[in-house]
Amino acid sequence: MKIKIFSALYEWTLRWAKHKFAPRILALLSFTESVIFPIPPDVMLAPMVLAKPEKAWKLATITTVASVLGGILGYVLGYLMFEPWIQPIITELGYQHRFDRVMDWFKEWGIWVVFIAGFSPVPYKLFTVSAGLLHMAFIPFLLASAIGRGMRFFLVAGLIQWGGAAMEEKLRLWVDKLGWALVALIAIVYFFIR
Repeated sequence: MKIKIFSALYEWTLRWAKHKFAPRILALLSFTESVIFPIPPDVMLAPMVLAKPEKAWKLATITTVASVLGGILGYVLGYLMFEPWIQPIITELGYQHRFDRVMDWFKEWGIWVVFIAGFSPVPYKLFTVSAGLLHMAFIPFLLASAIGRGMRFFLVAGLIQWGGAAMEEKLRLWVDKLGWALVALIAIVYFFIR
């Protein structure tokens, strides 16, 4: 018996992608993901582009702008509120080792780490808070965030728009396998970083 959790989630997301408030929900998801929320906005962006391919670039823009604004909030929290708010949460959740590793990456790679975190599936929120804590120059942080996030979300929107119905059909066939592969990858990365 196959567990089709991701297929059901995919269908649910496709239904929401057609809702009149979908762009607002996408913006909210993108904003909060850059600060606290664990689910990446790509999960909603891709089905929304499938549902309305003519709005691919508008949706990628909404996702990018909201994500960068959330990143700015993360930066400000790291800059102003690290000691009273963020550090106790990191300690309580047992994330100090991971946070220390992120800080080491900043020391080694500088601004490039913000760009890489913005583009890759690495948790961007850790890097926004860390950039603020380290008092990284704001304009370079903003530019690296905007370029990294923009490249990622416009790439997703462009690929989905280009692939169209054929890609949607293939995605339906593979969504559960891809979902479980992603879960396995996250578990491997977690144990590696730990």
